[in-house]
Amino acid sequence: MMVSLSKGASVCALVVVLSGCATENSLSKGQTGAAIGAVAGAILGHQIDDDKGRFLGAAVGALAGNAVGRYMDEQQRELEAQLSREQANKEIEISRLKDDTLKVNLNSEVSFDVDSANIRPDFQASLDKLAGVLSEYPHTVVHIVGHTDSTGSEQYNLDLSQRRAASVNGYLSLRGVTADRTKTVGYGETLPVADNNTELGRQQNRRVEIYLKPIIEGQEASAYASPV
Repeated sequence: MMVSLSKGASVCALVVVLSGCATENSLSKGQTGAAIGAVAGAILGHQIDDDKGRFLGAAVGALAGNAVGRYMDEQQRELEAQLSREQANKEIEISRLKDDTLKVNLNSEVSFDVDSANIRPDFQASLDKLAGVLSEYPHTVVHIVGHTDSTGSEQYNLDLSQRRAASVNGYLSLRGVTADRTKTVGYGETLPVADNNTELGRQQNRRVEIYLKPIIEGQEASAYASPV
């Protein structure tokens, strides 16, 4: 990001001061980071990231409202380019929701073995590509949502969906997607998208969905709200 030397120096000085003043007894790590971010954002104001041409909001990690559409457009194009093979093979589906949220659907038939929460080795390369794009676009909250079909007990399916969502989250974390921007949940068999009475329907219901919600300046809390 291009900023003037005086602004950059001011931010650095304030970061040092805030970091030094905050002790484990006075502020948590998260509170310290929030304070630093708020002050830095107030100094920098609306700046342009010259590497990508993206407008950032006054708060660190937030997008100015009029920049959200373009930011998510760019992220969608990058996802589709990196995961074109997976899309062609129906392994991954990428769609755009009306609120600019991006939805990435992972086909459980290729990502997990039956009754397992272990990510299949031959699907890890696809998750590597996904993680790479997510790391390049940090101004989104990553919601990882697990679902199953209705085979088996409700409690078993709920547990399996939660474990699969956690496995994807853990894998992405190892590939650089920071835990402070991810949320995981499993809904078991409660939110089917197809008929569980058919094999095709059950296959469609076994899925992990990833929702990418933009962090918008002044509306930061909404990015962390459940997309489902």
